Amino acid sequence: MRKYHYKAKNKEGKTVKGAIEATDEKQAALVLRGKSLVLFSLQPTKKDLLKMFSTKFVHRIGSGEVATFTRQLSTMITAGLTVADALRILKEQSSPSLFSVIDDVLREVEGGSTLAAALEKHREVFNEVYVALVRAGEAAGVLDEILNRLAENLEKQKEFRSKVKGAMIYPMVIVVGMGIVGTIMMIFVIPKLLGLYQEFGTELPLPTKILISISDLATRFWWMTLIGIGVAVFSLRSFQKTPLGRKKIDQFKLQLPIFGNLQKMTILTEVTRTLGLLVSTGISIIDGLNIVARAANNSIYLEELQFAAKQVEKGLPLGGTLAEFEEFPPVVPHMVSVGEETGKLDEVLTKLSVYFESESEQMVKGLTTAIEPLIMVVLGLGVGFLIISVILPIYNLTTAF
Repeated sequence: MRKYHYKAKNKEGKTVKGAIEATDEKQAALVLRGKSLVLFSLQPTKKDLLKMFSTKFVHRIGSGEVATFTRQLSTMITAGLTVADALRILKEQSSPSLFSVIDDVLREVEGGSTLAAALEKHREVFNEVYVALVRAGEAAGVLDEILNRLAENLEKQKEFRSKVKGAMIYPMVIVVGMGIVGTIMMIFVIPKLLGLYQEFGTELPLPTKILISISDLATRFWWMTLIGIGVAVFSLRSFQKTPLGRKKIDQFKLQLPIFGNLQKMTILTEVTRTLGLLVSTGISIIDGLNIVARAANNSIYLEELQFAAKQVEKGLPLGGTLAEFEEFPPVVPHMVSVGEETGKLDEVLTKLSVYFESESEQMVKGLTTAIEPLIMVVLGLGVGFLIISVILPIYNLTTAF
C-alpha cells in the first residue's frame, strides 16, 4: 500500500486536503470519487515517491527473481509447509529488492488475507496473469500445482526473451560502436585535418564540403542537436500516452519490415502460452482473453482480444472470431477451432506457443545473419566516404603543383 496526498473539492464546493492509502493512483482516485470529491491533484508522499523510484530503477525486481521465488514457493508448499512458513523462509534468503515485497505479502497472509489478494497489492512485481492463476489455485485447492506450472511458464518466458535479446546484442554493439567512433572523428579529428586544407585556399571537392558541414554541425551546433532530440523524444512520448498515439505507434511497430513480423511472433508466443495456461487451470476463456489482452502490451492485440472475449460471451466460437483479424495468422483460428471442437483448447494453445516460439527463434537467427553483412556494407560506405573526403583534397593539391 502507498500513501498519497490529495487536494479536492467536496459537495459544498470547499477545497479539502488529506492523505489516502491505496495500491496505486487509479485506486486512490476511485476511492476519492466514491466520496463525491472532485480531484485537483493526487501525489505520492516523498517517502513513497522515493520507494517507487527505488523499485522501478535502483532495486528493480527482474523476471528471473520472480521465477525463482515462484519455483521455491511451489517446492516448499508441495513439501507440506504452509504459505506463511514458506514466505517466512523465502524472505530471509531473498535479495534486498525482493525482501520488502515478501515481508509485506507475509504480513497480509498472517493477517488473514489470501495469497492472491496479498500479491495483488504489488502489481509492479506480480502481474495480472500471475495473480489470476494464484487465485484460481487457491480456489481449487491446487496451489502447489499452479505455482509449479506458473514457475515453468515464467522460466520459458525468461529463456525466450533472453534468446531474442542475446541475438540482438552483437548488431547493437556494432551500431553503437560505429556511432561513438563517428562522433569522435567528427568532433576531434576531422576539424583539424580540414582546417589544414582550408588554409591553402583551394576549391574543395563536394565530399569534403559535406564532411565539413557535418563536422561544423557536430562541433558548433551540438546543443541544437541535443535540444532537437529531446523535443522529439518528449513529443513522441506525449503522443504515445494518448489512446490514438499508442494505437498508431503500436500499429507502426507491427508494420516494420522484418522487425514487425518478429514482434508479432513474440506477442503470439506470449498470448498463446499464457492463455493456454489460464484455460488449463479452470479460468473461463472469456476471463482468460481479457487478462491476456491487458498483458499483451500492444493496443492492437488488446482491442482484438477484448472484442474476441465479447464475441465468445455472446456464444460465438473463438476460432471464427480470430479469423477476422489479420494480426492472427490462419494457423491460429484453424487450430483454435480444432481445440474447441475436441475440448482440448489448452493443449492446442500450448502447441501453438511452441510453434510460434520456434518461428521467432528462426526469425531472430535469420535477422542476425542478414544484419551482419548489412552492417559491414554501411561501415564500408562510411569509411570509404571519410577516406575520399580526406584524401581527395590532398590529391588535388599535389596535381595542382
